[in-house]
Amino acid sequence: MLHALAEFAQHFAERYGGPGLAFVAFLDSSFLSLPEVSDLLIVVFVVRDPTHWLYYGLMTTVGSVAGCYALYELGRRGGHNFVMKRFHERHVDRALAWFKRYGLFVVIVPSILPPPTPFKIFVLLAGVADVRPVSFITAVVIGRGFRYLGEAWLAYRYGDDARVFIEQNLPQVSIALALFVGIAATAFVVWRRRSKRSGTATPEGRSPSE
Repeated sequence: MLHALAEFAQHFAERYGGPGLAFVAFLDSSFLSLPEVSDLLIVVFVVRDPTHWLYYGLMTTVGSVAGCYALYELGRRGGHNFVMKRFHERHVDRALAWFKRYGLFVVIVPSILPPPTPFKIFVLLAGVADVRPVSFITAVVIGRGFRYLGEAWLAYRYGDDARVFIEQNLPQVSIALALFVGIAATAFVVWRRRSKRSGTATPEGRSPSE
């Protein structure tokens, strides 16, 4: 079934070009799962038409963001009970705890990673946690932009060699990017906490009432 869906997605994208890429990315990011199909289609399209690498990367990113937003709205309207019916309570509670601690970096990091990374649960929980739509879209644009525009640039820079490289190394490259973002997120959280502490600290030599 999954193989048939992947073949349909490829034929559809071949027929409609950039909009086809966007539609395939929308399906993959929302109600279906087409592992790595969008990633490989970007490379195929860019190798054939290198001058439009940015266009193909952007179209795939836009489609993916739209698909994520559809899931986000589903989580926001369906609420906690909707999510609990589809995911284990322990996973839901852990993800919500991560949201409270790291904010939107919980969306950005997994949005870079390829399957089987569980990304859709974080999209749904962003809606449950009532994350602002603009903030959510910004986070997904950053994560998916890193991934799809990066792949499009690799295909533009290295041609068909990029396809082989991505097929063999997509998980490793994505993990490296996610680790980079994760380290940046941790540094940001630590800096923000220290800033709050220093801002609330009482200046030396002055009483709290001064």
